[in-house]
Amino acid sequence: MNTLGKGKTGFIRTIENSTVVRSLRGGLSNMIPILTVGAFALILNFLPIPAYQSFIKSFLGGFLSMLFDMVNSATFGVLSVYMTYSISRSYMKIKADPDAVAGGAAFASLASFFLMSGVNLENFGKENLGPMSMFLAILTGIGSSWLYLTLNRYFRQKRFVLLSEGADRDFNRMLSTFAPITITVVLFALINGIVTRIFDVDSFRELIAKAFNAMFSIGSSGFIKGFFFVLLSSVLWFFGIHGSDTLEGVMQEYFAPGLAANQAAVAAGQAPTEVLSKQFFDCFVLIGGCGTTLCLLIAILLFSKNRARKSLGLTAAFPMLFNINELMVFGLPIIFNPMMLVPFLTVPLVSYSISYLAISLGFVPMITSAVEWTTPIFLGGYGATGSIAGALLQLVLLTVGVLIYLPFVRLLDKHTEERAKNEYESFIDFFRKNEQELAGVRVTERGDVYGDFAKGLCADLEHKLKSHIRLGYQPQYHYDGHCIGVETLLRWEHPTHGMLYPPLVIKLAEEGGFLADLEEEVLTRALADRKALQERFGEDIKLSVNVTGTTVKTRRYLQFCRQLNEKSPFKGKNICIEVTEQAALALGSDTDQILRELRDMGIILAIDDFSMGQTSLHYLKDNLFQIIKLDGSLVRGLFEHQYSREIVSSIVSLASSIDLMVLAEFVETEEQKEALHELGCDNYQGYLYSPAILLDQK
Repeated sequence: MNTLGKGKTGFIRTIENSTVVRSLRGGLSNMIPILTVGAFALILNFLPIPAYQSFIKSFLGGFLSMLFDMVNSATFGVLSVYMTYSISRSYMKIKADPDAVAGGAAFASLASFFLMSGVNLENFGKENLGPMSMFLAILTGIGSSWLYLTLNRYFRQKRFVLLSEGADRDFNRMLSTFAPITITVVLFALINGIVTRIFDVDSFRELIAKAFNAMFSIGSSGFIKGFFFVLLSSVLWFFGIHGSDTLEGVMQEYFAPGLAANQAAVAAGQAPTEVLSKQFFDCFVLIGGCGTTLCLLIAILLFSKNRARKSLGLTAAFPMLFNINELMVFGLPIIFNPMMLVPFLTVPLVSYSISYLAISLGFVPMITSAVEWTTPIFLGGYGATGSIAGALLQLVLLTVGVLIYLPFVRLLDKHTEERAKNEYESFIDFFRKNEQELAGVRVTERGDVYGDFAKGLCADLEHKLKSHIRLGYQPQYHYDGHCIGVETLLRWEHPTHGMLYPPLVIKLAEEGGFLADLEEEVLTRALADRKALQERFGEDIKLSVNVTGTTVKTRRYLQFCRQLNEKSPFKGKNICIEVTEQAALALGSDTDQILRELRDMGIILAIDDFSMGQTSLHYLKDNLFQIIKLDGSLVRGLFEHQYSREIVSSIVSLASSIDLMVLAEFVETEEQKEALHELGCDNYQGYLYSPAILLDQK
């Protein structure tokens, strides 16, 4: 895709289209099902209702609580493992090297991750494999995959590839990954070994944890330290690192004791003095999760015009009420999204500052009660402070946060619209220029941005197949001026990109496996419009509908036509099926029988884009078709190539001898019409008479 642009737009596109960002976003998006399962397990396990908590802990000896714990351990408990694997697969998919075994990169990344996180048989737990190791997951997922792919290509170029004579292809492909995996793992093991020796730590992960703790070792636990904690946590989240868990050690050492200190003061009959505590951050900073994203959710649901974004908001809303926002962070996405950096950092800092000021000045009581971090807004503020003032403070924070996020949501909508337009134009330009070459290639399986865009369009088309179909009808005329028929032309109106290029729609429908559904729907709608078309163009008009050779030769399409025929017989109605993409129509006894049965129902068969090639002539030998439509290139070349005139003359002569009707498409000028008339062709379709029109057009 074109990444050129001016100013911020060009910079943003460059970042968004970089391999690293696309790998991270793709990897994290693929994890959304796991994140969803884990989020709901957390909600069900920590739902802050005393009666409910008592029930799940007592029912069948605590079976439900144990079950939720197991699901949480299998999802969030090993979240970094999933992330390492998913990012590696995403990276290899983007690089799309057919000779590199993608699974090899995943194995190299996982082994490197386990080494760097310090995993061994004694500490194979959440601390090493869960959200606290997400930074390592990103580092090893990208770094190991890049190194593996580089080594793989180098060894192939040097023809240094291990092979086993007599072994099958799959075995040799995996054997070829031995050297790249080994070298990658050894290098990461060396890095981890050097780090542990120099810094006297057990692993690279421990070094990172100690580095973060060291940042907060200076000064008292006052406003500045808490402000920096919120800022650093948000920055980590923006780069795909679970800030809350990464800084959990800092939280427990410097801020969590605040609640116990306040409770001890109250018990001693003294006034509590500690503003900062874990509950302070949970209730007044992390409203809806990191980035105070409940404010973002409300801004999207109330003010965004992007339907996909609103749909994501509705999906993420329930877990976000319980401060679980991974679906929003990874799905929007917020991570590595330059347009969301400012509000994502600003709103938590503003919330922190307002809350700190409100509590320290006495407008809101000090926090003296423990509440679960999953406690919804208003309930959490009230429960932590024991006052309605706590809930009112959350309402103020929510309002301020929505107002800060609002202009950025609108900016994101505008950017998304512009990006979608540019991506579509770039993709269509690519598709048109390479249409012939792409005929035998699955565009949706390409490993580049064009393949990603095609997959998105294909999903849109399948999901809204019928609701966005519109039919255009282009009239056909005889030389004497009367209308002889109309051709039904598919128009599919995308909610964002407008009318899609029809050949692209057919291509995507074929790759998506719903081409037959699409073509059946077109025929059904065209028949429903027949009466209105007769009123507009004449009672005797022929109604033509295009069907690909892929579809028309199937028993399914024959059965579909039989059902239509039983409801309202085709005979006498001048219904014509124009077969396009003749290369897919392999004639044989089965196909011949299907075409004959269609004719026996009263359907007229036409062959589209006819020329004098052997392929086209092949379809005339069994007298299956009644109409031939000239290849458009012949009509366009009437005044440029003498051979075009001779070919048209030969086709007309041949058609006359076997009683076939000839119709010329793409007739745009009187000169073309007269030239065709001189050659014996008197039936025309094209802009000389009319473009395709919608029935509601005048």
